[in-house]
Amino acid sequence: MGVCFSAQFKDKSPFHTGVNSKNVNDLSTSSSSKVSSVPPTPRSEGEILQSPNLKSFTFSDLKMATRNFRPDSVLGEGGFGSVFKGWIDEQSFTATKPGTGVVIAVKKLNQESFQGHREWLAEVNYLGQFSHPNLVELIGYCLEDEQRLLVYEFMPRGSLENHLFRRGSYFQPLSWSLRLKAALGAAKGLAFLHNAKTKVIYRDFKTSNVLLDSNYNAKLSDFGLAKDGPIGDKSHVSTRIMGTYGYAAPEYLATGHLTSRSDVYSFGVVLLEMLSGRRAVDKNRPSGEHNLVEWAKPYLAHKRKLFRVIDNRLEGQYTLDGAHAVANVSLRCLSVDPRFRPSMVEVVKELEQLQDPKGARPRRHSSHGSHGRKSSSGERNAADVGGPTGYPRPQTQASI
Repeated sequence: MGVCFSAQFKDKSPFHTGVNSKNVNDLSTSSSSKVSSVPPTPRSEGEILQSPNLKSFTFSDLKMATRNFRPDSVLGEGGFGSVFKGWIDEQSFTATKPGTGVVIAVKKLNQESFQGHREWLAEVNYLGQFSHPNLVELIGYCLEDEQRLLVYEFMPRGSLENHLFRRGSYFQPLSWSLRLKAALGAAKGLAFLHNAKTKVIYRDFKTSNVLLDSNYNAKLSDFGLAKDGPIGDKSHVSTRIMGTYGYAAPEYLATGHLTSRSDVYSFGVVLLEMLSGRRAVDKNRPSGEHNLVEWAKPYLAHKRKLFRVIDNRLEGQYTLDGAHAVANVSLRCLSVDPRFRPSMVEVVKELEQLQDPKGARPRRHSSHGSHGRKSSSGERNAADVGGPTGYPRPQTQASI
């Protein structure tokens, strides 16, 4: 997306997809209309693409903007295709020389992917209608012969996934305060989608789909799997099981019944990833620690055990009470029974309270020696920087 992709691969499960999957099963395309739901099959392209907010680009426009899709312009890659960095004039939207005008991210559909075409339509449907500070802005599209492209605002800090899990000098670990800021922004994006007017279920919430601008404001990207929520007196939407392993809610995996509380579960997983610095699924971990939720859940409710979960790169940056509050939000979101999960509006309120600087002064944590050393101010400042801009290619994740 505007964008950094996490490349996905097909698993042995018969249910597999994701915007970046190379081989996918059927996906129903949903509309972004705030008034009514659309049929499960795409409408005519002319009707779908009638959005006054979007710019229609020609293929030659985008070739020029990306310097003919040069390999060194690639921001990310996936089964959908590749994302390229480009430049356009702010007023006329015409291509400009590199380094001048407005930076954009251009997602180019792999022409061999029919499923990608359907997800391309879903992207236009949703982001062509919605505008919110915590959703990546879709500037326009290109529909020309067999070419399918999308043009987004450029997100200079790349994905949350990269900042949490990439190692080396290119990315410094995100500080505690920046993690809370990103969590709040992402929560606001989901809360907007779930509200009474939009009623959209995102369905593929994960760290690779949360992008950061230059000020570390989080925005949701990649709406290829989004679905209109239930209408009338219906309690759920029945769908094929699609998404990414480790993030999907257990009741959705078991029944195919999708609700906004499915997104809440996924948010709980991501919040736990932010708290721990561990991936939702990591087969490189010791036996018993492959699945983050299963491993961490027993520790989240107990202050004296919480140190086992918290990312040790964060030592000295948080209060124990603050960390426990975040762990509690994650734990509630991860409730097996969806009725016990909070709404995203409630999550936003709780995270906003944690942003309050009062009482946020870090203190030493002596529990079992894991967090006994208080970081120097220099260390905290380095963490706050969060690393340079850019979109290093992400690691592979399994899709359902």
